[in-house]
Formats: sequence, C-alpha cells, structure tokens
Amino acid sequence: MVESPRSNALELSVSELSGALKRAIEDQFGHVRLRGEISNYRGPHSSGHAYFCLKDANARIDAVVWKGTFSRLKTKPQEGLEVIATGKITTFPGKSSYQIVIEQMEPAGVGALMALLEERRKKLAAEGLFDEARKKKLPYLPRVIGIVTSPTGAVIRDILHRLSDRFPRHVLVWPVRVQGETSAAEVAAAIRGFNLLPPGGDIPRPDLLIIARGGGSLEDLWSFNEEEVLRAAADSIIPLISAIGHETDTTLLDHVADLRAPTPTGAAEKAVPVRSELLANINALARRHDEAAFRLLDRRRGDLRALARALPQAENLLAIPRQRQDRAAERLSAALRSFVGMRRLALAEASRLLARHAPQAELQRVTGRLNTLKFRLEAAGRAFFERRRERFETLGARFDAAFAGRVRLLGQDLQGRRERAQNFSKRLDGAFLAALARRRDRLVHAEKLLGAVGYEAVLKRGFALARDNEGGIIRSAKQLGPGDALNLHFADGKVAATVNGDAHPKKPAPVKKAPPPGGQGSLF
Repeated sequence: MVESPRSNALELSVSELSGALKRAIEDQFGHVRLRGEISNYRGPHSSGHAYFCLKDANARIDAVVWKGTFSRLKTKPQEGLEVIATGKITTFPGKSSYQIVIEQMEPAGVGALMALLEERRKKLAAEGLFDEARKKKLPYLPRVIGIVTSPTGAVIRDILHRLSDRFPRHVLVWPVRVQGETSAAEVAAAIRGFNLLPPGGDIPRPDLLIIARGGGSLEDLWSFNEEEVLRAAADSIIPLISAIGHETDTTLLDHVADLRAPTPTGAAEKAVPVRSELLANINALARRHDEAAFRLLDRRRGDLRALARALPQAENLLAIPRQRQDRAAERLSAALRSFVGMRRLALAEASRLLARHAPQAELQRVTGRLNTLKFRLEAAGRAFFERRRERFETLGARFDAAFAGRVRLLGQDLQGRRERAQNFSKRLDGAFLAALARRRDRLVHAEKLLGAVGYEAVLKRGFALARDNEGGIIRSAKQLGPGDALNLHFADGKVAATVNGDAHPKKPAPVKKAPPPGGQGSLF
C-alpha cells in the first residue's frame, strides 16, 4: 500500500474558510458604490426584505435590502432600472457566494429617471388617468380655494398676492414638503384630506385645489411624478390645478390634473377672474339691457300709433248700422198695423163663437170637474200621509230595538274587556312576585358563595394574610428582605410585624422600555 505524501499545510474546516473569506472581503470592501441594472426583482419578500441582482454587460452580483432600509429608500427597486447602490460587500456561507447589502440607492443619472418617468407615464395612460373625458370643469368663481404647497416659500406669497389683486377669495393652505423623501406622501395626504372635509362643516371644503411648487431639477420635482400623488389627484372629487415649476417644467401631475398652469402665479390667474373686469362687464351688460329696453319701448309705441292710424273712424263704423235701424223702424210700423188688423179679425171671430156657447153652463161644468178633482186630491193626500206615518212609526220601532241591542252588545264587550284586564293584572302581579323571589334566591345564593370563596372564611380557619406597607399582597418569601415591614391580617384584626432573620433578596424591578417615538403628527 502506497502512503500519500505528508504536508505541513494547515487544515481548515469549511466554516473556518468561509469565515476567513468573509472577514477578508468585508475588511477590503467595507463601503462601496456600485453602478448596475436591477435584475430578477420580484418585489419585497414576505419578511419585508428585498432580494435581486445588479448586473452590467460582463458580470452580476447578488444584492439584498433589509426591511428597515427598504422603507427609507427614496428610490424603490424596479426591474431594469439602472441605479447607483451604496453599501458593503459580504458573503453568504450557505451558498458560498458574495453579495452587497445596500444601504442607499439612487437612479444612475437623468437618463434613468427619464426612462422610469416614461414607463410610469405609459402605465398610467393605459389605465386612463390622462383621459380628457374624466377631467372636471373648474368653477367660474370658487368660494374657497385649497392650496397644497410649502408655507415658507415664495410660491404661496405669489399666489395670495395674485388672488388679492384679481378677486380676493377664502384660501386654505395645507402645508407640505415639496421636496424630499416624505414629500409625496404628504402631498397625497393633503389632497385626500381636502376631499374628506364635509360640506358645510366648521372647516369649509374647497371648491378648487391648487398644487404648487417653484422650479427645480427633475430630481427636485420627482415627488410630483410619484404614483401615490398621481392616484390621489385622479381620485379627487374637487377640481385640481397643477402649478409645478416654471413653464418649461413638466410632471406627470400636469397630465392627471384637471388643468395645468405654467406657473403658480398663472394658477391663481386661472382660478379666479379679474374682479374689476367682471364688474365692468356687468355694468356694460346692464347699460345694454337698459338701452335695449328703451329701444323696444319706442318701437312698441310707434307700432301702436301706426295701428291707431289704420283703424276706421267711429262715424264710418256706425253709418251702415244706422241705415239698417231706420229701415227696420219703417218696416216695424207697417208690420204693427198689419198685426193689429189681423188680431182684430180674430177677436171678432171669437166673439161670434162665444155667442153660440153659454158662458154660465161652461162655467158650471168646469166648476163641477174642479170640485171632483179637489175631493179626489184631498182623499189621496190623507191616504198618502197615513201610509207615511205608519212607515215612520215602524222604522222608529225597528231603530229603537236595534239601538237597544247595540248598546247591550257594547256593554257585554266592555264587561269582557274589564274581566280580561283584571285577569291580566292578577297574572302580572303573580309573575312579578315570582321573578322577585327568584332574584332574591339568587342573591342569597351568591352571598353564601361569596362567603365560601372569600378569604375571610380562610382567615377564620387559622390562616393569616400578609400585606406590605403599600397594601400589596405578599405571595412569596422572595418578596421580603430583612427589616421589611408588613401587616398580618387575622380573622379578628391585623398586627404590624418586621422581618427578622434570613430572607431571599428581592429581585430588581423590571425596567420598562420607553415606547419608540411616533411618526409625523397631523398637519392640522
């Protein structure tokens, strides 16, 4: 058997070699800045950490962002984004690989920001956030204007000065940071806060919102390209004007807003009209109205005069009727003479007929007929009134019987109701007494149970209860030390005592940790 040659090289375990490599790499590359493109990013892990790769044309390196660092990153990782990452190089022995633990990350120049901006613009445009159809019309003269901007910059002074010159309005300012890590969250919270104000509340809800900021670089204006701000602006039910930067500056908020103003001062000009011009227009319209009314009155007066001239004279209107009246009067006289002659002939003929008939006989015959009719009428009247009287007497008797029966039924019903009410009252009294007895039994049982489980019963059996000077119960000898004072409670009283002899030392009271400081408070 051939033995292998011996070597004096030091033998290392895998863990020892991994630890040595880790220390060497961390000592040599304790703090580095890497430029590369993010690859294999799938969002934060369920633990909150983020894992991905940084690569260039020839190499790649694993990268990790811990949960606490991820929430503070100004630029969040995105697939394909070229960034400059700052952190330290370390190894992961479980995979025999090295990686960078990223502490800070920023886009690699304006080109990367523009690429990210273009990608976000296409995404939101595909969702319809830039559509003109969803944009709201601005009020002509808003009563309250809400402004979201920095309270210390020149922007708010320019807006207030321009509003005061054109048309003074009630202004509400929501102070925010317009640059920095928390700027986007504050601006989004301000937009949602204005929309949540109830109409007619103590704080009036604005009729118009202005998001304003002065000029700056693309990085300075990046807060107004954040998706959180854009979605808050799209969800706003209050019309919104975007006034970010100078006229040449453009942000995604300009596309989402209902109106883009080139400057903050321009936003104030678009928000309200010029009061003096409005008053001048109103006065001009009032003068035009008065002049039009006077012209209409003159035209109507001229038309009336023309119509009056066109009407015929009264003499001409009455001439023909007068002629007709005269001719009718002439015909009436001739017709009256003819009528009187005819009536005279008829009267003479009637006299001849009357002479042939005796008036006395005709009068007696008519008188007899009248007497006969009188007797028949009187008899018929008496019979009619007799039948009516008998019918009324029958109806009266039937009504009296029906009324008496109804009264008797109502009396019987009332008696039944009174008996049922008395029975119900007796049942209610019995139920109340039974419920009261059950509650009294439960109270007596509870009192006996309390006496059985209370510590007073235990003291009566020969035990004692130990309390400290503050009234706390001493449950263990470890709570006492030599010289400590205590009170012993017996069944018939209490006695003060002092600890002598050996006792366990007291455990130090646990130190309560101060709660972590809270986040930013309300901006109201």
